[in-house]
Amino acid sequence: MVRLRDLEQHIDELKEQIRRSHTRLSLLSDTILSGGAGGARAEVNFVNDLSSAFRLTGALFVLDGAVQYNKQDESDDSPLANQKEIPIFIGSIPPGDHTVQIVLQLRGNGYGVFSYLKGYKFKVPSSHSFTISEGKTVKLDVIAWEKGDVTTDLTDRPAIRFTENIRSGVATDAPPAAASAAPASASVGVSVGTGAK
Repeated sequence: MVRLRDLEQHIDELKEQIRRSHTRLSLLSDTILSGGAGGARAEVNFVNDLSSAFRLTGALFVLDGAVQYNKQDESDDSPLANQKEIPIFIGSIPPGDHTVQIVLQLRGNGYGVFSYLKGYKFKVPSSHSFTISEGKTVKLDVIAWEKGDVTTDLTDRPAIRFTENIRSGVATDAPPAAASAAPASASVGVSVGTGAK
């Protein structure tokens, strides 16, 4: 029974990889056919910065109307809940305006005086629009975090914020250290979205 569930999960992951590869190929061919051989590039990454009071049970990421990532797992040993970073999309995109939409599903993981959280389920939707120019790369981090302070009710804390870093070039073979360091011409932006129960 467990092996069958593992096999089904593996098959779903392979289907997801194939679908993402197909989307990237489609976007790349659109860029080449429109005459923009250089195009632009996007790197969308999810960062789970929530405390142990919340468990991630579902995540949906949509880039320009195309689903890039869609997983749900309620189990306590879920890889979804235990992964701190998940790459969502890395590839070529046409220059211009783009929108990423997110819906996170969380379950309270209370203990001690916060044990009441175990009965709570949260849905945290958000979206972010960005513009990318020809020959540029945008690195967009989608970060699940807890807003407020110690006086903020735990049920009001889950939220999503975005950090955007734009750099020149669309090279895919830059070393990781060089990719994470922002060059002098890079622009960085942060925006915050709120969630709902």
